[in-house]
Amino acid sequence: MKKLALLILVFAFIISACSNGDSSGGKGGEGGDGPVKLQFYFPVAVGGPITKLIDQLAKDFERENENISVMPIYGGSYQDTMTKVATAVQGNNSPDMAVLLSTDLYTLLSMNAIEDLTPRFSQSYFDGFYDAFLGNTKSGDQVWSVPFQRSTIVLYYNKDKFREAGLDPEKAPATWEELREYASKLTKADGSQWGIEIPSTGYQYWMLQALSLQSGENIMSNDGKEVFFDKPHVEESLQFYMDLGQKDKVMPSGTIEWATVPSDFISGKAAMMFHTTGNLTKVKNEAAFDFGVAFLPANKQYGSPTGGGNLYVFKDIPERNKEAAIKFIEFLTQPERVAQWSIDTGYVGTTKASYETEALKQYVADFPEAAVARDQLEYADSELSTYQNGQVTKIFNDNIQAALIGTMTAKEALAKSQEQATGILKQFQSK
Repeated sequence: MKKLALLILVFAFIISACSNGDSSGGKGGEGGDGPVKLQFYFPVAVGGPITKLIDQLAKDFERENENISVMPIYGGSYQDTMTKVATAVQGNNSPDMAVLLSTDLYTLLSMNAIEDLTPRFSQSYFDGFYDAFLGNTKSGDQVWSVPFQRSTIVLYYNKDKFREAGLDPEKAPATWEELREYASKLTKADGSQWGIEIPSTGYQYWMLQALSLQSGENIMSNDGKEVFFDKPHVEESLQFYMDLGQKDKVMPSGTIEWATVPSDFISGKAAMMFHTTGNLTKVKNEAAFDFGVAFLPANKQYGSPTGGGNLYVFKDIPERNKEAAIKFIEFLTQPERVAQWSIDTGYVGTTKASYETEALKQYVADFPEAAVARDQLEYADSELSTYQNGQVTKIFNDNIQAALIGTMTAKEALAKSQEQATGILKQFQSK
């Protein structure tokens, strides 16, 4: 009998311990006393040891917050990460937080997936970020994400190649006409060296948006419900993009892969390139030549869209996890960490205070190219972002590429893009 009573007592104790434990699938139950476990999805879209850097940031945070553990989950590209996050949300297994494209905002809002961060931070906290990065964080007056690994497009140029071509290595092309002229001098007839490469896969919409901002207004409304793809200044911009390869012969015609453009530049196959500042550290570490970084050349004005990823917190998680996620965001966006992230990756420091740190001040003093993307923010605007953004962007990308490979005119590509995108967005315009 004593043995039976003892067994009953042990069994009761086990049942009690289980019922009081973590019952939230490893996330730390709301109101529980155990450690909070944050699932943190992130992508890698540029060269460099991003995974290692994220893992180290998670460990550093855990040392300061013993009751919170962060589980970084590498999701692949931005698109792959978004697909995995959307699948998890739809399966009622939402992650706690993620780095996703700033342009995924309206898609996430339509899924009712993300937490409104407006009441979670002070206004002075948001005021610390550069204005150009805040556009893609908001819908109306509500802030839904925090800038993290942000970028603009910049012009990289090989100063050694400039010298060989008789060009001033300290003077990048400042206008479209100068870009054409310089690229012509830098192109070799045997195809061994191109004057300029502008990617035409993955993010060709981003490249065209930059050219369009240099020629006129932005290509979408700020509520995610309307696009302006068929405006005359967009057609002028697409025609310029096409002509560099098809008419001027200073750029490969047809498809130019996003991922291979930096490699072509580093190997000397391309003397200039348009690419994200997120590859600045890769170029700095791997280029065996003297290179420069400059604003994108102007048409009527300077211009570049912002780009990159923001930090999102998800709605359908325990309050304890939301509070822990906010702590992690505060940790990641402290000036010293923003500064170091910029140095380690090439992404723009997202806060004004980051450029006041000794680390980034010294880095910019030693490597002035690191300040170019920040200075270009004065002329930057929000990246293309709409409801059903994946569909709209794919349509735009496909039609731009058709124009670049010569199967459509600029006018046809943009008219088709406008018609198709308007059809998708019509359902949101009455809301």
